[in-house]
Amino acid sequence: MCKILTSARIAMVFLFVMASCSGVKTAEKTSAITAEIPALIPLPTEVNWSDEVYQLPKKNTICAAPGTETAAKWLEKLLISASLDPKMLTDESCGNWQLKLNKDLISSIGEEGYALTVNDSGILLESGSEAGLFYGIQTLRQFFPAQIETGKTGKIAFRQVQIQDTPAYEWRGSMVDMARSFFGMDYLKTHIDRMALYKMNRLHLHLSDDQGWRIQLDAYPQLTEIGSKSSVEGGRSGFLTKEEFREIQEYARERHIIVIPEIDMPGHIYAALRSLPELNCEDQSNINPAHVLPPEPYTGYKVGWTKFCMDNPKTYEFAQNVLREIAEMTMGDYLHIGGDEIEDPAYEEFILKIDKMVQDLGKTGIGWEEITKAAVSNNMISQQWHGKVNPKNKNIRQIESICSSFYLDHANVPGQPNTLNWCNKDGVSLADVYGFRSENPNALGMEAPVWSEHVLTDEMMDDRFWPRLMAVAEISWTPEHALDFEDFKQRLGRQGLRMKLMGIHHYPTPGIAWPEVPVNSVYNDIFSGFSPNN
Repeated sequence: MCKILTSARIAMVFLFVMASCSGVKTAEKTSAITAEIPALIPLPTEVNWSDEVYQLPKKNTICAAPGTETAAKWLEKLLISASLDPKMLTDESCGNWQLKLNKDLISSIGEEGYALTVNDSGILLESGSEAGLFYGIQTLRQFFPAQIETGKTGKIAFRQVQIQDTPAYEWRGSMVDMARSFFGMDYLKTHIDRMALYKMNRLHLHLSDDQGWRIQLDAYPQLTEIGSKSSVEGGRSGFLTKEEFREIQEYARERHIIVIPEIDMPGHIYAALRSLPELNCEDQSNINPAHVLPPEPYTGYKVGWTKFCMDNPKTYEFAQNVLREIAEMTMGDYLHIGGDEIEDPAYEEFILKIDKMVQDLGKTGIGWEEITKAAVSNNMISQQWHGKVNPKNKNIRQIESICSSFYLDHANVPGQPNTLNWCNKDGVSLADVYGFRSENPNALGMEAPVWSEHVLTDEMMDDRFWPRLMAVAEISWTPEHALDFEDFKQRLGRQGLRMKLMGIHHYPTPGIAWPEVPVNSVYNDIFSGFSPNN
C-alpha cells in the first residue's frame, strides 16, 4: 500500500516520462532494493509516497532546462558529495535528473514552491523560480543518507514520490544577537547554511545595544574604534567590516536568505553614547539609572536604562547618517530600527521621523511592536514579542516572535544553566515552539531570536537554536492542518545523525530518539563555503 500524506487540495498530477537519450539507464524494479521514507523537515505541503523505489546509478545526467543553470550547480555539488558521477547537459529532456523552470507554476504553488517527482525514470524538479528549485534541492538532500555530509555513501535508492510544496508563510527567520556577545563570519555563514537546509529565508542581525556596536560605518569610525571593544561579561567583542557585511549578504543571497540589519534606537544605545558623547544630554539625564557613565564600557545585563537625548538635533543627524549608510550597504529591502523598551514623551515623534527616513531611503522599516504606539505607515512592519501593544495602525504587517514560543535564549528544559526565564519560568520547550499557531491575519510569518546575554560561544548559540529552530522552520512552512508534533518528533530524531555530522552542537531534547554518533566522526556540511557562481 502507498503511504499518503496529502490534503484535498491536491490538484496536480505529474506525468513524467523521460527519454534515455543520454545513455543513462532507468532503474530496474527489484524487491531486493529498499528505501525508507525520508524524515523531511519541514514536512511538504502535499506528498504522495509510493512503495516503489528508484536506485540511483553511478553515472547520472543533469538535464538543465534554460533558466535552471544555477540550480543545476547546486544539484551537481549534491551528487558529487554522494560519490556519484554527474554530467551536465542543457536541454529540455535528456537525463535522469531534470530541472525545469516554468513561470506558470507561480500561480499554483507561489514564488517559493516546487514540484518534485521521483519515478522509474529518475527525478523531475520543477518550479516557477530559482528559489523554488533551490528548496526542492534541499528536500532532495534529505532523501540522501546523513552520511552524505561526510562524503561516505554506498548504493542509494530513493522512495518514489510526488510532491507539491509551497510555504505557508513568506517570513521564516532567526535572529542572532551580536551586540551583547559578538558572533563573527564563520559562525554566521555556518548558521546560514543550516537555515537554508530547512528552508528558512530571513536572518536578522541585532548589531547594536548597550554592550556593543558591531558594524563599521565610515561616517562614525568611533562606533567601532570604541563601541565594538566591549561586550557582556565573559562575552566576545568585535565587529563586522563593511566588506564582511557585504560578503555575509552575498553568501546568504545565494541561499535565498535575506539579511536584515538592526540598529536599535532610541533606546539600548549606550555603546553609541559612549563612542559619541555629544549625543548625550548635557546633564546625562538620558542615562537613568546610571549603571555606568561614558567613557566606561557596560558589561552587564540590564535593559531600558539608556536612550537618545530626544531634543538634541544631533540625535536626528546621527540617525539619518547611520540609516543612510546602513541602507547603502544593505542588499535586502529591510532596515530594522529596534524601538523597544523605551519611555519618553518624544518617543512617538521620534519613531514617525525614523519611519519617514527609512521610507525616503527606499527601504521597508521593521521595529519591535512598541513602534505601533505611534501611527506608523503601512510600509512599516511590527515584530511582536509580547503582544501587549494595541497598534494605532490596525493594518500594519507583523512578524510573530512572541517570547513564550520563540525566544530561544530561554531554556530548552527547566533549569538549564546560562539561560533566561523572564518570559517563561520553565523556558521555551520544543513543544512550546511547535505548538504556536498564529491567529493574526496580518502575520507575515515567524522569527526566533537568540539574545546573547548568557550565550558566549558558538556551541552555546547552537544549543539554543537547535533543534528548536527546526520546529520554527516547520510551523512557518507546513500548512497548519498537517502539523503533528508526535510525527515531527519522530522525524526530528531521524535528523539527529545529519545534525551531528554537520557539526551542529544541538541540545539533546528529552523524548526524542536521538541516534548515537561515534566520537571520531568527521563533521562537515556539503554546501559549506560553496558558491554556484564560482
